[in-house]
Formats: sequence, C-alpha cells, structure tokens
Amino acid sequence: MNTNLFSLEGKVALVTGASRGLGQGMALGLAAAGADIAGLDRQACGETCELVQALGRRFHDITCDLSTAGAADASRVVEEVVAELGGLDILLNNAGIIRRAPIFEFSETDWDDVLQINLKAVFLLSQAASRHMAAQGGGKIINIASMLSFQGGILVPSYTAAKSGVAGVTKALANELAAHHINVNAIAPGYMATDNTAPLRADTARNQSILERIPAGRWGEPSDLQGTAVFLASAASDYVNGVILPVDGGWLCR
Repeated sequence: MNTNLFSLEGKVALVTGASRGLGQGMALGLAAAGADIAGLDRQACGETCELVQALGRRFHDITCDLSTAGAADASRVVEEVVAELGGLDILLNNAGIIRRAPIFEFSETDWDDVLQINLKAVFLLSQAASRHMAAQGGGKIINIASMLSFQGGILVPSYTAAKSGVAGVTKALANELAAHHINVNAIAPGYMATDNTAPLRADTARNQSILERIPAGRWGEPSDLQGTAVFLASAASDYVNGVILPVDGGWLCR
C-alpha cells in the first residue's frame, strides 16, 4: 500500500473550535501529517499555534464568534484563509456548544444558541468552503457529529437536534459535492474527556454508568480522533462519501 495516501503535505486545513479540546487535538493531527492550519475560535488559539508551529507547519489564527456568524462572515473566513495560507483544501467543522436542562425548563435561547453554532454555522462554512474547493478541483469537508446523532440523550434536546442535523447535512452535501471531487464525511466521537463532558465526569454515578457501557473502559481523549481526521482529510478516503464514522470505544456496540 502507498502510505503517501495519508500525507497532507502542501494542504491547508481550516479547523473551527481549535483553541482547545478536540479541535486542538485534531488540528495537531492534521499538522503532523503535513497540513498548514488555520485555527478559528472565539478566542485566540495561542497554545494551538505554538504546538502547530513546533511541528514545522504554518498557523493562521482567526478570531470569529460563530454564535452570531452569518453567510457573509463564513465567506470572509474562507477568503482570509486563502489569502493568508494560499488555499483551502480541508474544512473541519468542530466548534460546538452544549446546554443542559430538563425539558420543562429548557429555554428558547438554549435551543437557538446551540442550533446556530452546531448546525447553521456548519452549513454556512461548508457552503463557503465548497465554493472555493469546487473551483480548485476538490477538497475534504469533515463535520463533527456525536453519539447523539444516533441516540436521544438526556437533558440536551437542542444538542441532539443539532447533531442529528449534522449527520443529515453531511449526507446531503456529500450527494451534491461528490461530483466536484469534494468528500463530505463526519466523525461521531464517543464520550470524550473535554470541557463539554466535565459535568458528567464530575457526577460519580453518571461517570461510572458511562464507563461501564464503554467496552474500551475509558473516556476518549482528543488524540483518539487524530488518525480518523487524517484519514478523512487525505487521499486515502477519496471514495468515502457521506459516512458518519463513530470513534467511541465501542459505545454503540452495547
């Protein structure tokens, strides 16, 4: 097998939510495979920048609040990446938030905020990036789905709706963009040790019940997504379209 299939040498990747957690971990994985990185977050990605540059790759920091971003903002982001790094080959839509409350108390604000960042911004950035990718002859779009793209969850109706939507829009875009040599796929992380899951890990009983269901017997780490992200960003996945790929330690098998 030609292992160069997994090389991202000469590629440029835009990673949203890149300042920490899963976004930082996947950005480092892409950089280690050879990609230059544009990291987008509502705050500066200083630590991610240093780590990417330590790998010998370029890093461009983009501060953008996706909670208020519209189509024009998405287009400006893509234009900035192309202007600063010379192109855009990979879009990794990772940024996301979660809100928890019982159904009778769940607010309209908590519904709208989550859908805006977790779903609307994913579509708008994909739309803007795919215009550029189609003109250049191809590219890769990787969305971050969730176990709640498959399941209902507890206390998180807007997150479940958004992540179910991410799975659907991934398939819809894959159908349209394959003709332009753009692969659109999604990674569905299992229970990962990030800020979003801190309340679950702090709840002794809930933490134990989760661990008992994961065949791997542990929470996932950001580094566990690196190989999958590189695969879906590289030529190795050129015939992979519209897949929602679980990386969950076996959670869905139980």
